[in-house]
Amino acid sequence: MNFLACDLGGTKVLLGIFKNEINNNSPKLIFKKKYLSSDWSSFELILEDFLKKECKNITFPSTACFAVAGPLSNNNAKIINLSWNISGNDLQRKFNFKRCELINDFAVQIYGIPYLKKNQYSTIQNGGHCEGANNDLHAIVGAGTGLGIARGIISGQKVKVLASEGGHVEYSPKSKLEWELKVWLKNYLKVERVSCERIISGTGLSRIAEWRLSKPDALNHPLNQYLKKIKISDAARKELPEKICNLSKEGDPLMMEVERIWLGAYASLLGDVALQELCFGGLWISGGTASKHFKNFKSDLFLKQFFDKGRLKDILKTIPMKVILDDEFGLFSAACRAKMLLKT
Repeated sequence: MNFLACDLGGTKVLLGIFKNEINNNSPKLIFKKKYLSSDWSSFELILEDFLKKECKNITFPSTACFAVAGPLSNNNAKIINLSWNISGNDLQRKFNFKRCELINDFAVQIYGIPYLKKNQYSTIQNGGHCEGANNDLHAIVGAGTGLGIARGIISGQKVKVLASEGGHVEYSPKSKLEWELKVWLKNYLKVERVSCERIISGTGLSRIAEWRLSKPDALNHPLNQYLKKIKISDAARKELPEKICNLSKEGDPLMMEVERIWLGAYASLLGDVALQELCFGGLWISGGTASKHFKNFKSDLFLKQFFDKGRLKDILKTIPMKVILDDEFGLFSAACRAKMLLKT
């Protein structure tokens, strides 16, 4: 029996047809296709194109799960960047799915955890025994364009997702330098508060670099010329995080400092999430930056900041921490949920 999964973002739409295999718990991908959101006036037209052209020679999918980047209510979603309104019930009627569900594009990843294969993730620490711990509790944190946090209870293959907007909690500086960054960012963005997402995301990494390059000792840095471009070019701004990381790898001292600040803030937040959730089943690092920074997540700098929780640091050593390496984990997780819908 086939089922459909979708990872729908503001820039691209990734659709896949999967099948259920008797001897394999993980969904088996039959084929997938990527669409550029800006080329289409509505999501329904994309889905119609995909199902008519790609599914004509295979069994039509029985269920569908759409992971969407936008606010959700009663199986309806609004994709703000595209001005698309999507109704799961309307899609179910129009395309004759037996079940059709919309879910937040980050929260959906909780559904993928019990089906993960070893090549899709890697371990930072295995954790240890903690008396009375609930090993069904999981949390997943991911920095990409923004900062997502989701929680869930996983008992075997039974999954309950718990919504979270934890990425928008207040950013808490831990040094004079970080306090200076926060004050600069408030003034630069003209905001009253700075959330963790403002720092711990691809956009956040760019902002840290802009702050550092605004100092007198960085006036002649080559990236300052590039910054003049990005004030008028969104495309150039999207390329900045990669440029920062490449320069850091090449030994550029200023960009190494920028990456250290970003990494330290990320590690500190992960420690806070671990303590808040007591996710003894696992703390998972996901998002667009996860596979790129895997080595950094095992560094002394990162682990020192993660464990820097005073009297409670020993608890953090008992929590398993793992990194999702699959760049299409969102689509995979939506497929896992679509597979579960076959049984309901």
